Amino acid sequence: METPADPQGATHIPVMLAECIEGLAVRPGGRYIDGTLGGGGHTEAILAHSAPNGQVMGLDADPAAIRRVGQRLADDVAQGRLHLVHTAFEQMAQIAAEHNFVPVDGILLDLGLSSFQLETPERGFSFAQDGLLDMRFDPTSRESASQLLDRLDEKEIADLIYGYGEERMSRRIARQIVEQRPIRTTSQLAALVERAVGGRKGQRIHPATRTFQALRIAVNDELGQLKRVLGQTLELLRPGGRLAVISFHSLEDRIVKVWMREESRAYVPDPTSIYGGRTVEPRLGLLTKGPLVASDAEREQNPRSRSAKLRIAEKK
Repeated sequence: METPADPQGATHIPVMLAECIEGLAVRPGGRYIDGTLGGGGHTEAILAHSAPNGQVMGLDADPAAIRRVGQRLADDVAQGRLHLVHTAFEQMAQIAAEHNFVPVDGILLDLGLSSFQLETPERGFSFAQDGLLDMRFDPTSRESASQLLDRLDEKEIADLIYGYGEERMSRRIARQIVEQRPIRTTSQLAALVERAVGGRKGQRIHPATRTFQALRIAVNDELGQLKRVLGQTLELLRPGGRLAVISFHSLEDRIVKVWMREESRAYVPDPTSIYGGRTVEPRLGLLTKGPLVASDAEREQNPRSRSAKLRIAEKK
């Protein structure tokens, strides 16, 4: 299978592809939802393994992803095997119902950025190239990162950077942002953070990395959307259907881990009861005791897979 490539030269390598296909138990004739279409690599593999009559519904908040994958997999769209919808994945249950795409055999959520987003300067996701400080998955909705920094006060900015980026120098960075705003470009923000924290000497990653992560999460409400969609997956999956989630930082992985653990419990604590809890029917069975990580070979080939964690569960 060819690696998805963009006409401008960006190449996207789907993370932990074999593990996802195996974990979802993709079968001929199955129906699947890729809630984060991105470069379309996972969707393409699911289509191949569910041939000849399997179907995939691919969702993405980024209209560029829908256009790009729609062009590359045009034959699958024409055959009715691939249904593409421009929407945030928190609308998954509603969209699936509207398209009569329920129940499904598997759902995939790959929570990472695509290479196309990172390597398009005008999207503002990376400080590797200068561009407008935007960071929206859907450029037609919400406010940009630049607008967000204009609106928030110093404490709110500091709390955001600390809470979503786990950045210890958040207060110092927030003070500099307020003093120097408006911040309009990625290079402007990266240089500001570097000055605020005293440069990058001895640091493995660029000092602005955590600040950029925090802003992106806040702009797109990534953690809130993740919490809202997880429960919807149980409405959509058939009994025995599987959910696979790839996360790339601890905040996402913690949400997925806790939710899967709670839904797999047969006993729920109840602090209001003198008996201490109640017995329930678990709705999920865990297929991964701990997260799966990329192989050494994949990490070598695709450095962006190094922080990936894959968790898989099956609906009871």
